Amino acid sequence: MNFMENLTLTQEWDKTFPKSDKVDHQKVTFHNRYGITLAADMYTPKNSDGKLAAIAVCGPFGAVKEQCSGLYAQTLAERGFLTIAFDPSFTGESGGQPRYMASPDINTEDFMAAVDFLSVQENFDPERIGILGICGWGGMALNAATLDTRIKATVASTMYDMTRVNANGYFDADDSEEKRYAMKQALNAQRIKDYASGEYELGGGVVDPLPEDAPYFVKDYHAYYKTERGYHPRSLNSNGGWNKIGCMSFINMPILQYSNEIRSAVMIMHGDKAHSFYFGKDAYENMINGNKYTDNKQLLVIEGASHTDLYDGGENHVIPFDKLEAFYNEYLR
Repeated sequence: MNFMENLTLTQEWDKTFPKSDKVDHQKVTFHNRYGITLAADMYTPKNSDGKLAAIAVCGPFGAVKEQCSGLYAQTLAERGFLTIAFDPSFTGESGGQPRYMASPDINTEDFMAAVDFLSVQENFDPERIGILGICGWGGMALNAATLDTRIKATVASTMYDMTRVNANGYFDADDSEEKRYAMKQALNAQRIKDYASGEYELGGGVVDPLPEDAPYFVKDYHAYYKTERGYHPRSLNSNGGWNKIGCMSFINMPILQYSNEIRSAVMIMHGDKAHSFYFGKDAYENMINGNKYTDNKQLLVIEGASHTDLYDGGENHVIPFDKLEAFYNEYLR
């Protein structure tokens, strides 16, 4: 099989975090089952020997691997894991046309394709694979863990359920048939407009300049994506955002239908000050409800942490990397 696209990959270090001298770094590519070629940064502990446990990292929704997924991947590599941080289909340096689309199916497949890729690496033990999803890719990670029995340990950090937020709005404020119908009418009108113009209209990334009356969570996003802390020129959230119709299929395709059948280990971690905390709490409760395998499931609450504090640690460096390392070491033995 040769489905690989020729991608143009940046070779210089262009991350939002400093390069570690404890790991080796290289660009790699792999394809998913739809023939889309994905770009990733691979981080390998220096002077490592033998078969390593591996972790594939992705997210947040609308971010790129040069932002916080790369930070997670590099830090976990410093702690002895082989890791990759990848750009999802249609975004960043990864392939897929048209650009800036999202799909509950294809983006779940992106995680599973990362497992395919890692499973054939010579310095990796295919019986010891984990994944880590941040923000919207936390939900995708849970969905992948539901489907992919090769995944032994999953972490969902500051997670969103993208199907729920697209169908119901923030805080479920638009959870009614009437509001969903109006939203679908607007999206279908946008489809005609896009088709007629021959291009997809962008929805806009994080608002800038920041209005004085912006909600707390918008201010939280702005503090990351629109400042030196997290801005990146390839990040959708830092710039023009997704296509207006890019997330349309999430409205009626819920992703966590069978999460209570996950047998492998799962940690959902969330800050209690995050606007998105309800996603993590509810996902955990739904995952353990009726599940015969709950001894390896946990909800880790980070006191005082906002949503984006778990992107890069925030001012207080709150990402619990010691606990992440312990979790993966326990379940990727």
